[in-house]
Amino acid sequence: MTYLTELLRQVMGSLLRNKLRSFLTMAGIAWGITSIVLIAAMGDGFKEGQHNNMKSLGENLVIVFGGRTELQAGGERAGKRIRLNYSDVINIRQEAYLVRLVAAELQGNVKATSPHNSGSFDTSGVEAHFTQIRNIPIGEGRFFTENEEKGGERVCVIGGAVKKQLFGMRTGITGQKLSLNGFPYRVIGVMADKQQNSSYSGLDEKKIWLPYTAMTRDVPPPAPRFYSPGLLDEILYQPKSLSEYEAAQRQVKAIIARAHQFNPADQSALGMWDTVEDQKQVDGIFDSMTVFLAFIGLVTLSLGGVGVMNIMLVTVSERTREIGLRKALGATRNRILTDFLVEGCVLAFVSGVVGWSVAFGLSSSLKLVKMPDMFPGLPVRAETTAVAFGFLTLIAIVSSLIPAWKAASLTPVEALRDER
Repeated sequence: MTYLTELLRQVMGSLLRNKLRSFLTMAGIAWGITSIVLIAAMGDGFKEGQHNNMKSLGENLVIVFGGRTELQAGGERAGKRIRLNYSDVINIRQEAYLVRLVAAELQGNVKATSPHNSGSFDTSGVEAHFTQIRNIPIGEGRFFTENEEKGGERVCVIGGAVKKQLFGMRTGITGQKLSLNGFPYRVIGVMADKQQNSSYSGLDEKKIWLPYTAMTRDVPPPAPRFYSPGLLDEILYQPKSLSEYEAAQRQVKAIIARAHQFNPADQSALGMWDTVEDQKQVDGIFDSMTVFLAFIGLVTLSLGGVGVMNIMLVTVSERTREIGLRKALGATRNRILTDFLVEGCVLAFVSGVVGWSVAFGLSSSLKLVKMPDMFPGLPVRAETTAVAFGFLTLIAIVSSLIPAWKAASLTPVEALRDER
């Protein structure tokens, strides 16, 4: 404890003897640490915002669309239109062991009329477990059950924008009656408000959700779409494991290819929106940007290390006679080396703590402000702190070692003869 107190006293003495130089040196190191921490936090913040954006659809979600073949297969010519069918969902559910959940979706448009207003809205017919794949938060009431879906019950869930147009600011909407294309439906749920920055078929808050069986019966696709029983617009699924999402994708494509007689290698036969792959690509972009900008911060930190070396060399020059006296009184070379090395490291770490505190303070302040989902703030993570102080440790040791070595190499006679 006495040794540490003495070191702190020596550090303070060095700082006070060279106030301006000490301030500039500490400011350089503090700014370097602040830059590294904030840059890494910014990258983490944007990645978290992108994750939130993708979660507005659903986590680890893959959406499959029908396409048009460009390769010949099974005697079929290229250019064949692939139209997904509910039988594809059944086949995936039975055979794709790498898929955790799969759901069907049929889209349409209905004329909805309430006792207060009317309008035309996009409509999706889905299965009851659809909300386990897609993020459809319910603010009032509930989503329909499997029995209601299988039985074709005339129940519906409406988005916030639909509710506002049909019922205004009224509350207690569940149980209210709606006429959808002339058929009587009962509202059993209202979606909660949510931020949604991406979609594949329109914003959820502007939709009406129906049981799939009721949708196929009451709101079938129009004739120009070559309607056939079981026709779907999309198939949605989640892989069981993120590590095997590519294998799950190949499995799903092979199952659909067999049923529709096209080559599984045909890239145009099916369209796939893989949010897992999208997220990896976005993370890679932000990681690359963060590494590049953090390197710039590391250069700034290195320049601060040069300042530490400079101020420690000045300290050695000013304390040459003191070093000679300590050696004459029995101080060993290793003791002098350790003292000056630790002194330089303490100077660097005090500056680093100040810089980290500034970054953490800014991060904490942003938590008090409502931030957009795309950029929720500047999260200062333990990993970022460890990396920043790891670099600081390396730079502090390197920048302090040369002055410390110079001080330890002085002989008592040379040091005591110095007249500075």
